[in-house]
Amino acid sequence: MKFDVALSAANPAAAGAEAQAFEAQALDGVLSFEGPHDPFLPLALAAAATQRIELTTAVAIAFARNPMLCAYLANDLQLVSRGRFRLGLGSQIRPHIEKRFGQAWSRPNARMREFVLAMRAIFRTWNEAAPLRFEGEMYRHTLMPPFFNPGPNPFGVPPILLAGFGPAMVRVAGEVADGWIVHPLHTRAYVEEIARPALAEGAARAGRSVDTLEISAQTIVMLARDEAGLERARQGARMQLAFYASTPAYRVVLDHHGWGALQPELSGMVRQGRWGEMAALIPDAMLATVGVAGTPKDVGRALRERNRFATRTSLVLYDESGDPGALGALLASFQIDHDT
Repeated sequence: MKFDVALSAANPAAAGAEAQAFEAQALDGVLSFEGPHDPFLPLALAAAATQRIELTTAVAIAFARNPMLCAYLANDLQLVSRGRFRLGLGSQIRPHIEKRFGQAWSRPNARMREFVLAMRAIFRTWNEAAPLRFEGEMYRHTLMPPFFNPGPNPFGVPPILLAGFGPAMVRVAGEVADGWIVHPLHTRAYVEEIARPALAEGAARAGRSVDTLEISAQTIVMLARDEAGLERARQGARMQLAFYASTPAYRVVLDHHGWGALQPELSGMVRQGRWGEMAALIPDAMLATVGVAGTPKDVGRALRERNRFATRTSLVLYDESGDPGALGALLASFQIDHDT
């Protein structure tokens, strides 16, 4: 299994030094999120400062952009990183697309499928000299003069990964993407009983095996050396889970475990601006099922069992250990247990 960790969202200018430090700790990749900053720019800085580590948008919001724009960004980052870029795309939810990004929203599963297929057509034009003739219901790309064609990428076409939550979007990932990015609000039971069968169904539509796809599990990890630190880490994770659980589109996981009633209650608190009170509603059982907590050594061992369905783990980290070597200890524990 490979391990990734997110770059800090505080300042994109620090991305290079931060990625360099993670590379020195033997991590396999770094992630950037679509949050208060653009997700692509930090990875350009990280690419220039590193040699080995993989660079993933996890995720960039597809519907805030268009297939041509994403193709250019992905192609350029693949060049800058010398083949280490991975394009992770997500749909977001309707209010953000319409009210924050000012873009159209319709049939998200069909739109995402077409978005990826359009990008595939653009990449074929650049890399295989195929005529650009993509005409879908929502996207149309038929013009590529030589002046705007970057030509074949010497490092190949970057992989496209899709974040999917409900079974329908997970099926799209299985059909058209190179892998599936699992949202942090997930449980092993939900993945194994609901989501992975949907991924396999999508892969079968494309005539391939689900085993050929990457599964990247974003996992909430709470690190500490003592109980006081662990409680601080848990509190940060509870706040994050409360935000996720307030979203109607994410209720499917809550319902699978009998926590569905939390969603409308949390959503009501969001509407009332009661953000500071939301974390208290997240029960210990939910936190323990969704996340992994403990010392770095304990977490490394637990992740091996929890994420056995995945090919890589992306750490959504709440680190209260105070130890700069905590990540290294976590990875070492996972590897030692894995080898024995």
